[in-house]
Amino acid sequence: MTKVLLDALLDSAKMIPLLLVVYIGIEFLEYRFGNKIGKAMQKAGSAGPLIGATAGSLPQCGFSVISTALYTQRLVTIGTLLAVYLATSDEAIPVILSQPNKIALLWPLILTKVIIAIIAGYSIDLVFRRKNRAILQHIDSYEHGHDDPHHHHEEIANELACCGHHACPETKKFPLKEVVLHPIIHTIKIFFFIFGVSFLVNFIFFQWGGEIFLGNSFFQPVFAALVGLIPNCAASVAITELYLKGAISYGSVIAGLCASGGLGLLVLFKEEKNRREVWRIIILLFSLSVLAGLIIQAFGY
Repeated sequence: MTKVLLDALLDSAKMIPLLLVVYIGIEFLEYRFGNKIGKAMQKAGSAGPLIGATAGSLPQCGFSVISTALYTQRLVTIGTLLAVYLATSDEAIPVILSQPNKIALLWPLILTKVIIAIIAGYSIDLVFRRKNRAILQHIDSYEHGHDDPHHHHEEIANELACCGHHACPETKKFPLKEVVLHPIIHTIKIFFFIFGVSFLVNFIFFQWGGEIFLGNSFFQPVFAALVGLIPNCAASVAITELYLKGAISYGSVIAGLCASGGLGLLVLFKEEKNRREVWRIIILLFSLSVLAGLIIQAFGY
């Protein structure tokens, strides 16, 4: 038991310097380009799934929050929202980047998720094309200054991402304190998540072997997608670590990370007044994630 604990602690501690560097880089990109990407999604209209999938693939948790806020204000289509969710990997990219010997796994993972997001996003928009007509008209009215005066679109900028910072920062001055302080706090939090998952996985392998993770069965992608739906960055950390340790298949990590909409799902539950719409989106996200995972697993990955 002591050896398992120490191994998990040492493996996790080695990741801290690279994690911090990655999170500082992500924070800088967020403050430099976050608003521009958010506005691009807002103006995308019918091209939204492509823009959404591209934005969602970036290692920044705020875009799922921004896209959800935009959807609750009916400024993006349902396909765009789902494209962002499906492309978002939450903490997966930083966790992989912090392990140099695993970086080769990163680009196939991102590319697979982006392709899934684009195909699914446009397909969903095609299915809901009648519903989207009103949204596209609303976007056009908003862009030309003819929007309903009772709509409060400025609230989008006030949504919070992880650790309490704004998902759509408005500051003009370079926020040196924020760009350093938030990554430090986030690195510490993710370190404890990684350590906990590493210890648990190592302990399970030591006690019972890998069979407990359901092998390459039908249920593994389903279970991974269910874990991914948990609106907390710990879910994506757990799914990624399980994959990196060989406990789950490539199809399962895709299913889990596609379902991992992060804090965007919390914003959806908080801001979307139509409860049926909330559950429609959750069911679609889960179903598309499982389907993608099962298809990939069927090809032996």
